[in-house]
Amino acid sequence: MTYLPAEPDRIHSSANEYKQRKVDSVLKRMNKLGKKADDLAQGIREHVRLGTKMSETVKGKLSLGARIVKVGGVDKIFKDLFSVKEGEKLLKACQCYLSTTSGPIAGLLFISTDKVAFCSETSLKFYSSNGELLRLHYKVLIRVEKIKRVNQSVNMKKPSQKYMEITTLDGFDFWFMGFLNHQKAFKCLQQAIFSHKLSSVEMMMYKCKSTCGL
Repeated sequence: MTYLPAEPDRIHSSANEYKQRKVDSVLKRMNKLGKKADDLAQGIREHVRLGTKMSETVKGKLSLGARIVKVGGVDKIFKDLFSVKEGEKLLKACQCYLSTTSGPIAGLLFISTDKVAFCSETSLKFYSSNGELLRLHYKVLIRVEKIKRVNQSVNMKKPSQKYMEITTLDGFDFWFMGFLNHQKAFKCLQQAIFSHKLSSVEMMMYKCKSTCGL
């Protein structure tokens, strides 16, 4: 039996195809990284734009960063700001703005296995019923079990402006915007809701088995 050498043209063609696949793969990864960088840059621009003044926005970020370092990390600041249940885990903390009738408020949004909570970066001025001036952090706390639905929307005139709406079972709506990474925050919130529903179903099945003696 004799073996004939491969034709030079075929070898050359295979080598070219291999090189082209490598080039296409590199270009695909570069485009993907480029899109992520563009999305992040767009998120940063939108986040800063929502601030009332550039100096106030930067001052708030520095104040928040210093506080996180002083306390010892995001997990600890979450536990200091809100009561945390045993076994509760913080899934994500992200900078964003809460929409209010007085305008957007910059702060941190915490998403955990039990709750969605927001706290303003800096303390805000409030007046008590007797006219006394108070400075307090603006806080919002929504139990995951109380969330009816979550939606995301985009300003058609300005696609860079993305919003996340949380509607509760008792009919309250909360609007968050200006995320550095909107899609990641939204997916994390969906994950928290899905995980909570799944654990609730598992608990019901366990109780049913215990009651029925299965």
